[in-house]
Amino acid sequence: QVQLVESGGGLVQTGGSLRLSCAASGRTFSSSAMAWFRQAPGKEREFVAVINWTGTSTRYADSVKGRFTISRDNAKNTLYLQMNSLKPVDTAVYYCASGSIVALTSTLYNYWGAGTQVTVSS
Repeated sequence: QVQLVESGGGLVQTGGSLRLSCAASGRTFSSSAMAWFRQAPGKEREFVAVINWTGTSTRYADSVKGRFTISRDNAKNTLYLQMNSLKPVDTAVYYCASGSIVALTSTLYNYWGAGTQVTVSS
């Protein structure tokens, strides 16, 4: 069993930055692909970024490429998402997810956190 707890969300102005963290419990973190998804009000959950278990391979949604950076620290069982140049369209609940393969589809992830709210004001 894996438990994921996100933190670091909040209210920020356009152009600002936030760093999200996802603390994982369980022995499988270092061998799992980890991803960030987000869900805005009235919209479906969408892929943001994914990182493989070694941290050597990452992929991003086109909407965040060049602004967001996903990383992980396997020694601390923690996943990160550095978000820069934030825009109002980035406003959403952000979720971290754990899975056995690198994927862009939410249904392929086995474990999810409860989410953290990110609000970007204009």
